[in-house]
Amino acid sequence: MSAPTPSAVPHLRRLLDLLSEDAPAEALGAVSSQARASGVPAGDLAEVERATATALRIRGALRQHRRRELQLTALFDTAGDLAASRDLDDVLKAIVRRARMLLGTDTAYLTLPDEEAGDTYMRVTDGSVSVLFQRLRLELGEGLGGLVAQTASPYATPDYRTDDRFRHTHNINAGVLDEGLVAILGVPLLLGSSRGGTGKVIGVLFAADRAPRVFSPDEVALLCSLAAHAAIAIDTARALADTRTALAELAGANAELAEANAAVREHSSAMQRAEEAHDRLTDLVLRGGDVKDVAAAVAGLLDAPLTIHDPGGRPLAAVRPDGAVLAADSMDAAWLAGTAEESRTGARAVHRDGRWICAVLAGQELLASLVLHQRQRLDDSDRRLFERAAVVTGLLLLLRRRVAETENRIRGELITDLLTDAERDPSGLAERGRRLGVDLDAPHLLLVAEAGAREKLGAAVLRYLFGGDIHGVSAEHAGTVVLLIAWGDGDAGAGDAARAAAAQLGQLVQAPVTVAATGPARGPRELAAAHREAARCLRAMRVLGRTGEGACVDELGFLGVVLGNAQDVDGFVDATLGPLLRYDARRGTHLVRTLSAYFGCGGSLIRAKDELHVHVNTVVQRLDRIQVLLGRDWNEPDRALELQLALRLNLLAGGRER
Repeated sequence: MSAPTPSAVPHLRRLLDLLSEDAPAEALGAVSSQARASGVPAGDLAEVERATATALRIRGALRQHRRRELQLTALFDTAGDLAASRDLDDVLKAIVRRARMLLGTDTAYLTLPDEEAGDTYMRVTDGSVSVLFQRLRLELGEGLGGLVAQTASPYATPDYRTDDRFRHTHNINAGVLDEGLVAILGVPLLLGSSRGGTGKVIGVLFAADRAPRVFSPDEVALLCSLAAHAAIAIDTARALADTRTALAELAGANAELAEANAAVREHSSAMQRAEEAHDRLTDLVLRGGDVKDVAAAVAGLLDAPLTIHDPGGRPLAAVRPDGAVLAADSMDAAWLAGTAEESRTGARAVHRDGRWICAVLAGQELLASLVLHQRQRLDDSDRRLFERAAVVTGLLLLLRRRVAETENRIRGELITDLLTDAERDPSGLAERGRRLGVDLDAPHLLLVAEAGAREKLGAAVLRYLFGGDIHGVSAEHAGTVVLLIAWGDGDAGAGDAARAAAAQLGQLVQAPVTVAATGPARGPRELAAAHREAARCLRAMRVLGRTGEGACVDELGFLGVVLGNAQDVDGFVDATLGPLLRYDARRGTHLVRTLSAYFGCGGSLIRAKDELHVHVNTVVQRLDRIQVLLGRDWNEPDRALELQLALRLNLLAGGRER
């Protein structure tokens, strides 16, 4: 009796056990080799290899989620440290320690300007081993820090020693060499200045490695967000120190004590209110709040309606001072972008048209805009509170975006598999979607978008999907970006959704974006068919020169009849010839027959009157009536082509030309 054929089941179970144990990738990859060595049949072996690839993807996603959680915990701890610290030295040590933790670098340090000496000195270091480096002093404008301070912009170098973008000096080079630093990232600590000025650089925050390293845009943005938070904390600590100094000086001024005490009480009250507001916003972050919670808190503190808008003008949150949700429309994107740019350049909130606007930034990228309504004036403490809320909002949006990018990447693989081979395992695709939070059996609109700036479109689609109340997922496929958007009764149809997406995405990428849409459709097979129809619609829009627009198949006229899966001939005929058909039916006239004869005779009135056996004046009168019913453009080439196709379809469908 022959030995039983080895089964794939033990190897699949082994994969699950390894995943639960968080085994290394090498252990997962070895399962396929073990299955092959044990003689598993070719069909089952292929299944084991696919399962191994899936397990490796899941392990990578889980490890990425854990990294995000560690980063989020570090940011929350930073907010807690800064909220609890009142001593400037404690604040600076917390900033530098957390900067090193966030980016995982060998060292981090912070430099501050010495107003009296006219240079910059090393105030705090973390992870440093060189006494020479820790005592380093720099003339203004020297080194990478000098470039950051002069331009008020972040700079990163993968190899400081060979980078010629900034001024090297013997003093700095000796300190950097003694510390052994190679890759350095520096970001400015910025505070807003007086009207018409630029942001004031109050220091530079650095993270550095002792080996070559390229800092990613996300790492630069995270360090910029921390630096913005830190600048406010430093300013608060200095303001408290100034208040204590003022109290000490005023204690000996008996003659002016009453007036001075009143001023101090007012200043202290404003500072206390600012501290309480800062603590409240920090608590929101620690409790996992979102931008709507920030909007509600700030609207209540400033006693005015507040809205938060994405760069395209869509509202992300809108609340009244009592916390009630405020009905808010999209703002004019061009006006909002111009005002936000003014706020970004000046590093402060600006007042325009009876509203206060503050840009929400991640590094130099505009994430959103805070808009405070019905407030003509903001004193310094209220303005600083408003600007502080923008920093917290930026932190929350940046963290939410990074989580959304990871989730969308995993879900996007599902969409790619669905579009590639929906027939192979539709029930398996549906079950996989449910596990990922995407119900493929529920109705969805399917949009296909393309733009000349393809490298920017994917990022813009993520901001479009996760910046507002749209629930969907995206994936890049066949040179376009495919969006799957949940649809319910009362939601916009495919054409309206396509136009809205084209407008918003075009604003985000600052280039024309063309969007074709179909649906609603449900189930893997219907969704795959909907994608094919949307792709054909997109090709037709290219042919028609409708770049930068949004449309669905039903809106493409006769091309929609040719391209569409439903092929609604009756609907097309009624939409095109309906006024003439109804007029003939009511009055017993022959407008449809006259129009058919006119086109059939090549637009010749003489030949048409012979075909119809009427006087030429009768033909002219009927064509005038047709123009009244169909519009003056009835004989333009595109419209004439639609009319001729509709006449032929009407005849083929059994209609009479009377």
